[in-house]
Amino acid sequence: MARSAPKGSGGQRRRGLRGRGPTPKAEDRPYHKAYKRTQDTVGRAGAKTGRRRPKPKAQKDIANRPTHIAGRNSVLEAMRDEVPSLGLTLQIRMDVDDRVREIMRIAQAENIPLREASRNELDTMTDGAVHQGVVLTIPPYEYADIDELMDIAAQRFEAPLFVALDGITDPRNLGAILRSAGAFGVHGVIVPERRSAQMTASVYKVAAGAAGRVRVAQVTNLNRAIDDLKKRGVFAVGLDADGDQNPRELTFAPDPLVLVIGAEDKGISRLTREKCDAITSIPMAATTESLNASVAASIVLYEVAGHRARAGLR
Repeated sequence: MARSAPKGSGGQRRRGLRGRGPTPKAEDRPYHKAYKRTQDTVGRAGAKTGRRRPKPKAQKDIANRPTHIAGRNSVLEAMRDEVPSLGLTLQIRMDVDDRVREIMRIAQAENIPLREASRNELDTMTDGAVHQGVVLTIPPYEYADIDELMDIAAQRFEAPLFVALDGITDPRNLGAILRSAGAFGVHGVIVPERRSAQMTASVYKVAAGAAGRVRVAQVTNLNRAIDDLKKRGVFAVGLDADGDQNPRELTFAPDPLVLVIGAEDKGISRLTREKCDAITSIPMAATTESLNASVAASIVLYEVAGHRARAGLR
């Protein structure tokens, strides 16, 4: 009698003992973090990785988009100053006050396109800003140049007075400086293209109408712009903590002047400081470290306006 084959694994155990071969290297295992580092290196070298990374949006593309001014006061001030408008959007079934009535009156008189939208739509348009049911859409800001700023002073028969910003990146500071510039007779504000706040909705909101009255020039290089102004007879005065002149005794105040203001934490850069004909600083109590850039600018511009008034230049 033939013996039956013993029960077993049917060869599965024997095949299992053979193993799966050598363990793959870490950079060859898709689930391992070393694999991701290898793919990133290959992608940077220009090899095909099977997927295309999205192209980053250029700064100019972002700057060239229409701007949305939000809030009843900000919109009303912009419309009173005849800021060019693309359209006015009002929230459906909102409470109407005197400001909204005047906004609607100006929109009708100026033939500004008017539409209604839900609160969610307005939230999306303004990136969640406090809009109070009113949003004004304006075209991208058209920056001036140095020639235009000089022409503004010439048309007023006044000694040029400009403010140049070195490293001011907070749009709220730019808006507040524009507001002070409008109050004290500044003929224009100069900002560099890079590492500087630009004309955005936040600036319009803080400036409260001054953004439509005070021209802003954008320059490629701030130091070259200062050199250009000095060739035209404009003196450069920097505002910094360790200045050698008190704003009340500022020698250059009645002359053609550009006031250079640096960031609150860093101040004026070394190269820009070397371009200045003088450095002024605001006397303060020892317990106070520094002032906000926009506050300091307002104080110095007030003193300059006083010098010019006493000299009969205003």
